[in-house]
Amino acid sequence: MKVLFAGSPAAARITLQYLYEKQSEYDFSIVGVLSNPPTAKGRHKTLTPTPVAEFAEEKNIPVITPEHLDESARNAIQPLGADFLISFAYGHIFGPKFLEMFSLGGINLHPSLLPKYRGCTPVTAAILNRDKQTAVTVQTLSLKMDEGNILAQTLVPLCGTETGESLLNYCASEGAKLICEVIKETCKEKKLPLGKVQHGEPSYTGIITKEDCKINWTESAQVIEAKIRAFYPEPACWCVYDGQPLKILAAKAISTDTMSCSSDTTTPSDLSNSSGSQIAANNAVAGTVLNYEKTTGINIKTGDGVLCVQQLQKQGKNKMDYKDFINGARDFIGTVLQ
Repeated sequence: MKVLFAGSPAAARITLQYLYEKQSEYDFSIVGVLSNPPTAKGRHKTLTPTPVAEFAEEKNIPVITPEHLDESARNAIQPLGADFLISFAYGHIFGPKFLEMFSLGGINLHPSLLPKYRGCTPVTAAILNRDKQTAVTVQTLSLKMDEGNILAQTLVPLCGTETGESLLNYCASEGAKLICEVIKETCKEKKLPLGKVQHGEPSYTGIITKEDCKINWTESAQVIEAKIRAFYPEPACWCVYDGQPLKILAAKAISTDTMSCSSDTTTPSDLSNSSGSQIAANNAVAGTVLNYEKTTGINIKTGDGVLCVQQLQKQGKNKMDYKDFINGARDFIGTVLQ
């Protein structure tokens, strides 16, 4: 079986690498990679290939990076002789003429419990909604978004500490194993299994915007924490401090009852020497930076509960843990974040 792999981000590289290492065991060969074009990055706007394209180039696998899946793209892919298409996080809908090039058909890896969370951000949605479980699914490629039959599916329990990055990477790794099982069955039967038609009411996810990631401090600490985890590391949750964007990269929701007033607690009245004063969280407005606890983080009042922040990043700066941040921002405590 000759395989064309379509994908772009770092998570898709995890899947591609696993497949690359399993070619001999499962009797297939990756003859080419389809990925998004290089993008300009860094201060000098250097053209940088996608993580998937970068891996393929390291392994001397032909890489095709068209802007659109038009006739010229098909003409570039045709000579590879691929008879099977594997897609994960490529970001384009495959048209009928494109799919006709693969005699054995194609499959798509989708990190959700289909038909729940069709679309481009299923991992984000599962974390935002604080679901107890999600899934990783291998489905047939169809002309409509994520409507293909289910060929393999593994449930993924969620414990409430996952980030967008960690959950997507886990699904990429587990999904690669499922793909190999589908490949094994396809090679054995000389055709792609029919799979099971999706049942249930579908839901859809969309593109995340910068405004979606802006923290609304009147929401509960649990909701804000879920957003911080879901949008990590990119595009990342943010708020406004001293007129500039401030990213909040890691935090934990706590209740006012669990906040300590020990000698490790710093309040606005005494930043350098711990006073042990009672924290007036109940009287503060949402977004108020209440205090700093040396062993846990920076406490910020929300609409319901307190958010204990462990990692932050100022615009144009490297990310910092809460201890380093507070050392460089002595006026932070008492500030009302917007």
